[in-house]
Amino acid sequence: MHIGPFHLKNNLVVAPMAGVTDRPFRKLCKSMGAGMAVSEMVASNSLLRGSEKTRRRADHEGEVAPIAVQIAGADPGMLADAARYNVDQGAQIIDINMGCPAKKVCNVMAGSALLRDEPLVGRILAAVVAAVAAPVTLKIRTGWDRSNRNALRVAKIAEASGVRALAIHGRTRACGFSGEAEYDTIAAVKSEVTVPVIANDDIATPEKVKQVLAYTGADAVMIGRAAQGRPWMFREIQHFLETGNRLPPPEVAEIHRVLVAHLHELYEFYGEATGVRVARKHISWYTRGLAGSAVFRNAMNRLETRREQLAAVEDYFAQLADRGQRLTYVEETAA
Repeated sequence: MHIGPFHLKNNLVVAPMAGVTDRPFRKLCKSMGAGMAVSEMVASNSLLRGSEKTRRRADHEGEVAPIAVQIAGADPGMLADAARYNVDQGAQIIDINMGCPAKKVCNVMAGSALLRDEPLVGRILAAVVAAVAAPVTLKIRTGWDRSNRNALRVAKIAEASGVRALAIHGRTRACGFSGEAEYDTIAAVKSEVTVPVIANDDIATPEKVKQVLAYTGADAVMIGRAAQGRPWMFREIQHFLETGNRLPPPEVAEIHRVLVAHLHELYEFYGEATGVRVARKHISWYTRGLAGSAVFRNAMNRLETRREQLAAVEDYFAQLADRGQRLTYVEETAA
């Protein structure tokens, strides 16, 4: 699949997730098979650019191309300025968020709230596309609520504005993350536009990826929550799509190795205090399905230092080492 000048190595994309798709996570997913990973959302407000959080989100050191950054806001001029700023910081693809259902985002008329104002959608897309030479992509939902599904109209506005790819989360804003994914809507959009369409929502297994691609005709899939603690799922999906066979799930030794390397990346990226806090959720995700993990996770959340955290991880995996256990997959719905 192509997005502008970039040819992705496959059609597997990591979804932008606030507090998750930081540089360490994006690099890891790419190294384990993802064709592209989109950054967590960056606010368009220029007043926030001096904050430590925003500076970290603009840090792409060591990340392989394409570097895709998602921006959010409701003002065309501010979004255009944000696009220019992020391209100057190394972004190679600019993604615009019109899919986030969070109240704090929608209350300022950003994210999926923009779907209620199609003329504003057009003005935003035109402004951002004109502002940067980098390809611009768009993420949307199927509409604001079940009575106001307008994904197809928004998709045509996006195509006419010069957007180079469209990701569709298969639910309305009102649905949040509940209910059945609307693959029919994604298929309808794909049949009416020429830009690449990326299907997102409830995609957690290699079999589901194959099913969604076949049903919707989408060019790619976007995977979010299902990849938390399971970055190797991208290599598993690619293998399944190529061969029709599943790879065996990773053994404990590999989970241990990947987790520890990820933890060191987090400590380096955030510093010890923040790194330890961010690491807790990743440790919880990595150890899902492993023996005794509930007790381990509960104790882990009380540790405050890098040294304590790493020692606890080593002790836990030492207890599992003799079992030669593989990760037990629990199929979950995931964005």
